[in-house]
Amino acid sequence: MANVMISRGDDGTLVFYLPKKDLEEAILSLEYTGPGRWGGEMRLADGSGYFIEPLPEVPRFPITLRAKRL
Repeated sequence: MANVMISRGDDGTLVFYLPKKDLEEAILSLEYTGPGRWGGEMRLADGSGYFIEPLPEVPRFPITLRAKRL
């Protein structure tokens, strides 16, 4: 598992950043986005996938989380 940062881009989309690989990509899909649950499997613009443990609510951005590559 790696530490990643998720923030909001200028256009309002979520942006995924993995410092060790200097990877910055837009998040295309996220498994849980509604109230009561946020996170799960995510797909990035480059086609890769990561998993973050679902949080009980939508977090404030930017946020640093642990992510596992799928």
